[in-house]
Amino acid sequence: MNKTEFTKKLASRLSVSVKEAQQFMNVYQEMLGEVILDEGNMVCQGFGTFSLWQQTERMGRNPKTGTEVLISARNSIKFKPGKELLDFLNREKK
Repeated sequence: MNKTEFTKKLASRLSVSVKEAQQFMNVYQEMLGEVILDEGNMVCQGFGTFSLWQQTERMGRNPKTGTEVLISARNSIKFKPGKELLDFLNREKK
């Protein structure tokens, strides 16, 4: 599912317009990024934890030419699912 499809489902579930759901998604994404950069992590109780981590500089390979390329260090995110999310994903189907 992509962001557009998710936003349409969110709008339907919340009984709001698609435009309002899009605004919510955009603000949520922006704020999540800001919080993770400022605080280092974002804990959503029961859902999971988003954590900032530094990917170190390393050597990679250009897939087209096969030549080695230096991949610079960058920020990335790790996600650790919470217990409630894991329980939901692993529940018995009835």
